Amino acid sequence: MRKNADKLAEDGTGFWGPWRTRKGLFRDIVPGPSQALGRNLQRRAYGRVQINLDRSTQRGVKRLIVSDENMLGSIRHNVRHLRLYGGAGEWTSRYGEAFKGYVTDVVLNVRSLDHYWASALGYAASRGRGIPDDATLELVAKTRRSWRDVIEDVACALPNARLKVLPFENFVGSPDRQLRAMTGQSAPQTHRDLWKNASPRLPELRELLPSDVSALLPTGDARWNPFTPAQAAHLRETYADDLMWLTAGADGLAQLIQEPDKKPVGRTLPRTELQRGRPNDQDRRLAGAG
Repeated sequence: MRKNADKLAEDGTGFWGPWRTRKGLFRDIVPGPSQALGRNLQRRAYGRVQINLDRSTQRGVKRLIVSDENMLGSIRHNVRHLRLYGGAGEWTSRYGEAFKGYVTDVVLNVRSLDHYWASALGYAASRGRGIPDDATLELVAKTRRSWRDVIEDVACALPNARLKVLPFENFVGSPDRQLRAMTGQSAPQTHRDLWKNASPRLPELRELLPSDVSALLPTGDARWNPFTPAQAAHLRETYADDLMWLTAGADGLAQLIQEPDKKPVGRTLPRTELQRGRPNDQDRRLAGAG
């Protein structure tokens, strides 16, 4: 988005990313535990965002895309509490107040939970948190909070916004397709091959960790997967349930977008897409007694 800013500006598309949001723009929107001053820092934060929104409008921005991975909460916080964006509702509500009057769409990426948590734990390990023990991995694998809970929290916090859900598996490595899915507009085809914040592979983790810790890692050069096959299967099953809920319409809360060129799934779906087993009208016979 940054590298294509001039091209995007031609049709009135603006962009706020981490280079802007983390240089004071979003400070105090979500108050920290140490804030005990007499001034209302949160109100000042809301005003700061509104001023910048007005300036964007004056510059001719018709569509503003705001992207910051920490707007739902941080990976560090998820790993510390072993909970998938537990504050998503509160954080989204705060940003909704800051952007009051401007929010029309919210786009959320979801990812298979075994890969998400492996990536998050790898991120934490590479920054000094260490390798999780067996008990920690079991807690993560058995956690009941999933993407459905996150989506419901976001939808509750921003009931008037359209919520679109883009699976990571469908859009990874294709920022142009993701942008097209978000806006419905054609996307620039340049600078689309950059790969940011990829999960650390085993050789990279070994270099980042102390020797006594890195010795606990398996051999090979694949991406680190700390879960047992049973734990990974349980996390994948939970994710599959989330996708089935989204495919069935997500109780009208969100739209699942698999491909940008296809109509997003709404409240209802053709009957054949909802069935795991055989159609009800398929000819079959029951075994008789005896």
